[in-house]
Amino acid sequence: MVESSLHEAVKNWYSHPGDLLEQWVDGYIVDIVRDELLIEIQTSNFSAIKDKIISLIAKHHLRLVLPLAKLKWIIKLGSGDREILSKRKSPKKGRVEEVFDELVYLPKLITDSNFSLNVLLIHSEEVLIDDGLGSWRRKKWSVLDRHLLKVVDNVMFNSPTDFLELLPENLSIPFTVAELSKELRLRVSLAQRMAYCLRKMDVIKLVGKRGRAFLYVPCDADWADR
Repeated sequence: MVESSLHEAVKNWYSHPGDLLEQWVDGYIVDIVRDELLIEIQTSNFSAIKDKIISLIAKHHLRLVLPLAKLKWIIKLGSGDREILSKRKSPKKGRVEEVFDELVYLPKLITDSNFSLNVLLIHSEEVLIDDGLGSWRRKKWSVLDRHLLKVVDNVMFNSPTDFLELLPENLSIPFTVAELSKELRLRVSLAQRMAYCLRKMDVIKLVGKRGRAFLYVPCDADWADR
């Protein structure tokens, strides 16, 4: 599995003495059991574990941990002897707002008191191999593995209102997705997902339109009137 090394490394970094690892709970294998808390590490694709999470939070407190690469080094290997052909730092710098690329699949989970989300910003390596079987976006290079180098930040979301911290202080109220994108310097598609998720969480609400653009305001009056 592509994510095995990264997943294992994050699990080892996250676990405490006394934690139980890889335990069966209600028919599912859970990465870490810490007293009454279940901790599940997912390196991507929240939709793949949606049913598992929904089932477990019906009876248990569960924390979902998502590592996001703030900095990433890309290592390319030859397909034969797997000799290192190149190693470079990716120009892309990851950020916590990228959590919405995954949260779009289950935006209302954070409204359940049994659910929390922990985003880890990490430095990582991505190992590619020239086997001709990978995505066209990577010019047919396949991802062989991903490695954790270090954890550089740790952001916890225990409730929907915690996501208000991601709204920029100088954001005009009401605001459009385009304005959110500009102030945070996010790609528009990610700003759209952010607005969609925040609305589903009842963190922001739709109040009208400016031309063709929808207008949003925070549901927290104190934040809106700051």
